Amino acid sequence: MALAGGPDSFLHHPYYQDQVEQTSPRRPGNLAGPGFPAPPDRLANHQEDDVDLETLVNDMDASLESLCAAAETAPLLHNGQHPHGRPPGARPLQGQVAPRQRLQRSQPMHILAVRRLHQGDQQLRTSSLPAIPNPFPELCGPGSPPALTPGSVPPGPAAAKQDVKVFSEDGTSKVVEILADTTARDLCQLLVYRSHCVDDNSWTLVEHHPHLGSERCLEDHELVVQVESTMASESQFLFRKNYAKYEFFKNPTNFFPEQMVTWCQQSNGSQTQLLQNFLNSSSCPEIQGFLHVKELGRKSWKKLYVCLRRSGLYCSTKGASKEPRHLQLLADLEDSRIFSLMAGRKQYGAPTDYGFCIKPNRVRNEAKELRLLCAEDEQSRTCWMTAFRLLKYGMLLYQNYRIPQQRKAMLSPFSTPVRSVSENSLVAMDFSGQTGRVIENPAEAQSAALEEGHAWRKRSTRMNILGSQSPLHPSTLSTVIHRTQHWFHGRISREESHRIIKQQGLVDGLFLLRDSQSNPKAFVLTLCHHQKIKNFQILPCEDDGQTFFSLDDGNTKFSDLIQLVDFYQLNKGVLPCRLKHHCIRVAL
Repeated sequence: MALAGGPDSFLHHPYYQDQVEQTSPRRPGNLAGPGFPAPPDRLANHQEDDVDLETLVNDMDASLESLCAAAETAPLLHNGQHPHGRPPGARPLQGQVAPRQRLQRSQPMHILAVRRLHQGDQQLRTSSLPAIPNPFPELCGPGSPPALTPGSVPPGPAAAKQDVKVFSEDGTSKVVEILADTTARDLCQLLVYRSHCVDDNSWTLVEHHPHLGSERCLEDHELVVQVESTMASESQFLFRKNYAKYEFFKNPTNFFPEQMVTWCQQSNGSQTQLLQNFLNSSSCPEIQGFLHVKELGRKSWKKLYVCLRRSGLYCSTKGASKEPRHLQLLADLEDSRIFSLMAGRKQYGAPTDYGFCIKPNRVRNEAKELRLLCAEDEQSRTCWMTAFRLLKYGMLLYQNYRIPQQRKAMLSPFSTPVRSVSENSLVAMDFSGQTGRVIENPAEAQSAALEEGHAWRKRSTRMNILGSQSPLHPSTLSTVIHRTQHWFHGRISREESHRIIKQQGLVDGLFLLRDSQSNPKAFVLTLCHHQKIKNFQILPCEDDGQTFFSLDDGNTKFSDLIQLVDFYQLNKGVLPCRLKHHCIRVAL
């Protein structure tokens, strides 16, 4: 009697009896392979039962081993059998079923166990990796290496490059190779790096049209290659400073006079929300006022009431009326750009020197297609041009303004911080005693400034540029040392100095020094304040046989112009504001 759970117990199971009846044609001799002995006769009665059970176990073992076994030669099945059920050169027994077929009939095998290569095409495999089918067999054949060769893959499209020629203020030029997606900011930073300039985020790329007498500063996000495609052959790119590029974000009330700005909704008309209304696309600010407009195809100019909106620039055909039936479209903001006129009076007969124009993008060198306008003063022209930029680009301008500040915040904490000192936070200090004190009396502060100027004068007479005593001609160096400074522009005219100041931005504190045309021994300080350019003469004076320079008729004396500039960068003195930015020309 068979034990419970033994092989005999499976014979009485109904499901197993069905399986036995289906697999009963297989004989005991079918299990005897070429390398295995036949089973004993005493197990003949239950040989089929034992063989089926053993085959089931063998199938399970073979399935598990097929997932992990990987060898350099063809792997063997369980009990050392060959994949084809016989060793090489042996014939199968007559009527015998191959073990591979029996395995397929009893239980499905994993695909990795039956995917085998022929003996001649066998490839070496790493023993530590499972046998994974190769999805690209043509790359690992005998004639080709498993790795891709440089010539096996077609070359992809190379990044488009283009040569751009950039000019500087002194006439020198440099050819730069840029990519198609290079922006104006990227090109300026590249030129700053190659020219060894100070990157103070005020460098700009200028689109200059000498045949049209107009120019403009490219926005930082504009693509250089795209802008160059709309330029004529006579046009140029200039590398220049522009301190007023984002000055309206710092002090918008100076750029937008209250009488020129209006809103469709009176609730949004506060000056504190001036920039928010320009940057918000849902609001509708307007710039309004009278402008001189040149008629297309004629030489005459007319003074018309003009308003600038997001939809475009309109002029009124009936006085100052802004009714829709009285408004006529002059220019569209989307398909045009705004330029400043360099010589509007001479080239176009403009009534004032504050001209600007709106140039359609399709126009290259046709002056008759330009929409020429002229303002009454510099502040009005700046207001119109700044509003045009804000209404056209909106938040892009604010993002361009914030990018340099975000980069400064991401710098290493070990870098030197840049401090911005306001003019109201500067106080006069007295360090003559053991401890310093704040000088509150204005008269005493003025005398302290004079004493400081005299102290600089005395130190400079004892020291030369190398830091040692100068026994020979101490005044010779003071008369030429300023020519090595960037803020000194030599013998230029008053008109040229004003033109340079306007080009580099009408911001408070922008200055340059030049030789005086009326007095060969004197110099002139050209300074911008409240968008107006003023000139201050620096006269030489003698004291104890030595030559000094002064701006206030000898009250404050300096041994050279470098000390004078250093002093007025910290102290306003007789000037309307401190010296903050200097005009510079860099040779590329």
